[in-house]
Formats: sequence, structure tokens, C-alpha cells
Amino acid sequence: MPLIQMLLLLLHLLLPLGSDGAQNSNTTSEGCQIIHPPWEGGIRYRGLTRDQVRAINFLPVDYEIEYVCRGDREVVGPKVRKCLSNGSWTDMDMPSRCVRTCSKSYLTLDNGTAFLRGGNRPALDGAWVDFRCDPGFHLVGSSRSICARGQWDTPKPSCQVKRTTYTAPSSGRRAVYIGALFPMSGGWPGGQACQPAVEMALEDVNSRRDILPDYELKLIHHDSKCDPGQATKYLYELLYNDPIKIILLPGCSSVSTLVAEAARMWNLIVLSYGSSSPALSNRQRFPTFFRTHPSATLHNPTRVKLFEKWGWKKIATIQQTTEVFTSTLDDLEERVKEAGIEITFRQSFFSDPAVPVKNLKRQDARIIVGLFYETEARKVFCEVYKERLFGKKYVWFLIGWYADNWFRTPDPAINCTEQEMAEAVEGHVTTEIVMLNPENTRGISNMTSQEFVQKLTRRLGSKKAEETGGFQEAPLAYDAIWALALALNKTSGGSGVHSSGGVRLEDFNYNNQTITDQIYRAMNSSSFEGVSGHVVFDASGSRMARTLIEQLQGGKYMQIGYYDSTKDDLHWLGADKWIGGSPPADQTVVIKRFRYLSQKLFISVSVLSSLGIVLAIVCLSFNIYNSHVRYIQNSQPNLNNLTAVGCSLALAAVFPLGLDGYHIRAGHFPFVCQARLWLLGLGFSLGYGSMFTKIWWVHTVFTKKEEKKERRKTLESWKLYATVGLLVGLDIFTLVIWQIVDPLHRTIEVSSMGIRDYCCCLGFSLPMRPRASPLRKSMTTVLLAWQSTMWRSCVSSLPQSL
Repeated sequence: MPLIQMLLLLLHLLLPLGSDGAQNSNTTSEGCQIIHPPWEGGIRYRGLTRDQVRAINFLPVDYEIEYVCRGDREVVGPKVRKCLSNGSWTDMDMPSRCVRTCSKSYLTLDNGTAFLRGGNRPALDGAWVDFRCDPGFHLVGSSRSICARGQWDTPKPSCQVKRTTYTAPSSGRRAVYIGALFPMSGGWPGGQACQPAVEMALEDVNSRRDILPDYELKLIHHDSKCDPGQATKYLYELLYNDPIKIILLPGCSSVSTLVAEAARMWNLIVLSYGSSSPALSNRQRFPTFFRTHPSATLHNPTRVKLFEKWGWKKIATIQQTTEVFTSTLDDLEERVKEAGIEITFRQSFFSDPAVPVKNLKRQDARIIVGLFYETEARKVFCEVYKERLFGKKYVWFLIGWYADNWFRTPDPAINCTEQEMAEAVEGHVTTEIVMLNPENTRGISNMTSQEFVQKLTRRLGSKKAEETGGFQEAPLAYDAIWALALALNKTSGGSGVHSSGGVRLEDFNYNNQTITDQIYRAMNSSSFEGVSGHVVFDASGSRMARTLIEQLQGGKYMQIGYYDSTKDDLHWLGADKWIGGSPPADQTVVIKRFRYLSQKLFISVSVLSSLGIVLAIVCLSFNIYNSHVRYIQNSQPNLNNLTAVGCSLALAAVFPLGLDGYHIRAGHFPFVCQARLWLLGLGFSLGYGSMFTKIWWVHTVFTKKEEKKERRKTLESWKLYATVGLLVGLDIFTLVIWQIVDPLHRTIEVSSMGIRDYCCCLGFSLPMRPRASPLRKSMTTVLLAWQSTMWRSCVSSLPQSL
């Protein structure tokens, strides 16, 4: 209690009463007059003891009191009142009373509904309850009960299952009953079209005299609402109420899982027409389960076949985190591994695919399999557009049972426009189970698939076929009855009691495993042509069917092929189109190409070098021709000749330097590499050595001023030739050691810019010998450094004036 309220209470306790011993006014500025509890009830005064309550007459502002009742009574009216600043309590116009109520158990009814009339909860005197039972149940007891003096005037009624009396067919044939659960509403209202299809099949089967001639198939069905809880209740009714059902026919996967697990305990075969969950293929868990709807894993053989057709060895996947997609992806992983294909990256998401899509982009995924529902597909491809994970470099594989305009449907959960979505999904490939035979042939029912569609459409009446739940799966439901009829016909021997083999179907009960085993074997060996195509079951009881392959081209789905996994037959229509003109690569392809010297540059430099060689030859010829001239003789013509020869050799080195793998074979590289080195080395030594010798000689002559002029003019040619010979000799010595220790050869260098071949030392080509490589590399480096240092030291010895 706040401090101020405690002070006010103490103040009230200490203040003296009026002359008459009580306050006469109902309100006061000091608070509100205390309220006394109602009959059969009390008031909870928070923070006060009983003695304090008896000693005071007023309670402070903002003080709250709470009404409580005793026994089976409840408060009617305000349960809490608060003291206002004007000295009055809240809601004083509404009295608070403790009244007796009737039992709340009457306000609910199992398998039905209780409607309270004449008041709100709780039930007070004068109120009554009307009882109604759910469909399939009837009311036992009074339909109305009135609350009087805290008691209901009638016992509580109950809802019991209606017992249906099934009579034998008027034709004299014995009835065989099928228990079916059709989802008429819920997550997948497939029963809307599948139930009429089943009824059509029963009429067609029962009209045949060559199939079950002594029996007539009859249907007992309920609406499971695609809800396992609802299905449990109706499964109980089917099993515990007469007549005995010889087979169970559930719809969606969640209900089929429940029914198939329970059926093994009752020796019942389960045949589903609308279950695709891969988990239902587990024979140990569901030993008596069959389905005419193929498993979701049937898409995987088609996908693997397409991967092989287009030469893809690396794929990536992204899936919504649900059991059906996880099981499908696990199966795909096993299949691609057998085919030598690798899933390089696997991503999953619960509701937001943004991060997984970014990861696919980061990992350079090119071929991507997407497993998610239609609503999540829009989210995925909105992120795909943002990450630019589409176009000629990418291919997406999706499930084919989306609506044709799924990417154009407005969705407040995404922030991409219709045009952006259409751009992102363009070119993707879908695989879809063929549920209607595309061939215009007559099967076991003597109907073509188109005749079946027309007949079913007429049966649906005013309903639009495309908008009716389960219309696509209706052929599967129709063929399910035919599969059952043929299996029962085989089990009974085909002629009932007159058959020399087979069993009496009327002898079946839930303890007769012999008949169940015979029906199982007959179902397992089923093979016939139905309106949905060829009907055959694999070892897990799942339907084997053809797969339709489509591609989104220009915003419309175009058929590009069919695949029959039972025959490993890919029927290709050749209508596939690719944004880049051909199927993209499954990864970034690194094409290793040699980088050659530009031929234009090589020819240009070669022409210039040729002109330089011609000019050197002209100079050499001129020098030899005029060697008798005094000025030529004084300029050391032999050194001039060596310079011309050296320049010609150096310029000639341009030709082998420009030769690479474009011009010569790999075996010619050692010769070309040595030719480059010798021509350039000798040409440099002869040309620049002769020039250096002449410059050195001129420097020596003109700096000895103290000597006589005649002596300065004396030419000692042998010294000059010896200098040039020494330089050339050192160069030859260096080149010989180089060639012996570390000869040049062809080396291939791989880089991000391409591959090129060039001449290099042996050390660069020994990556497997790390100890030898540095030694040989250093030897080459030393020889090159020594040669260059020698020339630098010679040049640096010249005076700066030159």
C-alpha cells in the first residue's frame, strides 16, 4: 500500500468520531465510506486486518476493495471497486451480489455444441442451454436444460455415433466395403474432386461382369479436413463400427501417416490417392501402405537425368525446412552421388530465405535445385532478383505443381515488382508428375483421359473444374479404385464362390492376416493402363509414373520433355531455350590459353631490327671500303668493324626473343633460348666493348699532356684488341658456365591472365625439389648480377666529362 494511504488510514484510526459516534455523510473529502460485504460473500480489504476494518469508517482515495463469494456462488456485478476523489466508489449504480450458479460442465458437449441462452457465463438462475450434436452423431437425452436454484433441471445429454444399417445390394452380389477419408476442407481440400472420381470408378467397376462378378464395392467415407486429429476420430468409427472395411482410402500425407501406422495392427491394406511425403515409402514403418500418387522423390530421377544430359557435375540446393522437402533432398543426395554428381552447397531456411540466397551467390552456385512451397518461392526469387542470381549463367530447378502465374500473384510479404519477379524466374526448369495420361489411348476402364475429364466435369456440375480442390489428383483417385478392384479380383480368383482358387472376400476380418497377405501380393503386382497413365508400384508401395519437364519461356511454361523412370526413357521435345544460347556451365570455367607475343608488335620490331642490321652492314662495308683513307685509319677501323658486327648480333637477337610457342615447337625451345642468350651477350660485348675501348683510349691520349705530341699520337693497337678480347672472353666464360650449370629451357607460367611460355633457368621448373631450386636460381642470379656489375664498374670508371 502506498505510504500516503497508510498515513490516511492511521489518521482515520486516531480521529475522534462525531457526537453521535458515526459519520452521517456518505461522502467526505477525506475518502469514501466503508462498504459492508454482501450476503453469502465478503470484501477483501487490502493491507488491513479485521480489527482495523472494524475500527474505521472511511477508506482513503484510490483504495481498492475486492468482492468474494462463498461456496458455489459467484460475484455478479463489479468485483473490484475503487475510491474516487469525490468520495464515491466506482460503479455504484451496479450492485455486487453473490448468487448461486449451475455447473459449468453443461456448457461443453463432446462431439457437439452447447449454446447458453438467457444470460452470459456463468449460468445463473433462469438461464438455459440448448444442445446440438455434430454430423454423424445423434443426441441421447434432453436437448435443453434450465438452471434453477443452482441446479440443472435435466441430466446432461451425450452425443453418440449414428449407427448406419448397411443392406446387401439388391443385385444379390455380396458387398465389400471401403473406408475412405476425403479432405473436403482444410489445407488441401482434395476430396472435392477426388470423392466424385472415386464414386465414378465404383460405378464403372461394379458395372463390369468380368471384375468381381460376385461382389459389389461400396464406399463409407468421412471428411478428414486434412487434419490428423479429425481423422483419428473417424478412423475410430470406421474400425469399431460395422460393417468391416476391407481397405482404407486416406487422402493427404498427414492423415495417411496416421492411418497407415494404425492399419498394420488391424491387418488392413491402405491405399492413398493424394499422399506425396517421402516418409511414407518406409516399408518397415508402413508395411501395408500403397499409393497411386507418386512420392515427391520421383522428381529426383528426372533431375539426375537432366543433369547428365546437360553435363552438369556440380549442383547446389536450397530448401524450406519441412519434412517432405528434407526427405526429398536426402534422396536426391544419394541419387546424384551414384551418378557421380556432387552437391557442393546445401542451404535451408524456415521463413526468411535472404541469407541462404546470399550464401548461394557467395559460393558461386550455378545449377540450383529449389524445394519450397509456392508462397516461399516468391520470397526466394525476390531475393534472387536482389542478388542477381539469375540470367544466362544460372539454372533453377523448381517443383512443377505451382500455379502457372505464381510469380505474378501479389504478395505483401515481398517488396519486388511483378516485372522484377518475371525477370528473376525466366528460364527456370520444373518437373511435374504426369497425373493425366497425355496419350489418347483407352485403358482398363475403356476411357481415354480426355473422356474422363469430361465425365468428371459434368459430375461436378456448376463448379469450375480448375477451382475445385483435388481436380488435378482426381485421375489418381479414379485409378486407385481400379487398382483395388483388380487386386481383389485376383485375390478372390475372379469368380467368387465358384472359383477353384482364391478366397472368399466376405470371410475377411481384422484378425485374418491370410487374406490381407494375398491382397498385398496382388496389389504389389498391379500393372495396368489407367486414366493417369501406366499404374505400377515400386518396392516401397509408391506409384511409378512419368514426369513432365517444363521450362518458363517468355513468362509461359513450355513442355520440353517427358521422362519415364521405370524404363529410363527420356522423350525430348527439343523445345528448350537458353538465355545465353546454350546450357550454362555448372561452375566458373577457367580456360587455360597461351598468351603469345603480339604478332604486329613482333613484326614491327623485327622490321626495325632488320633496318638496323642493314645500316650496320652498310657502315661495315663503308668502313672496309675506305680503310685506306687516313681519317679512317686514325679511328681504329677494326674496332669500328667489331662495333658494327656487335650491333648486328645484338639486333639479330630480336628474332629469337620474339619466338614463342606460336612459332616453334616445344623441342626447339632449348636451341632458341641459347640463341637468344649468345646473340645478345656476344653482340653486347663486341659492340659496346669496342665502343668502350675506343672511348677509354681517347681519354688516355688526351689526358697525358706532359708527354710529347708525337708520342700521344702513337697507337698501340694490340692493347685495344686485347681489351676487347678480354671483355668478350669474360662474356664467353660467363655464358659457358651459365649453360653448363643452369641452361635455359622452356618454362610455362600459369596466372590469372593466362598461360605463357618463356625461357628460364632449371631452378624454376623444379617445384618438387625445394632444396635444389633455390640453389640453381641463385646461381643464375649471381651470373646475371656479376655480368651487369662488371659493365657498370667499367662505365663508372669513365670520367664524368665524357
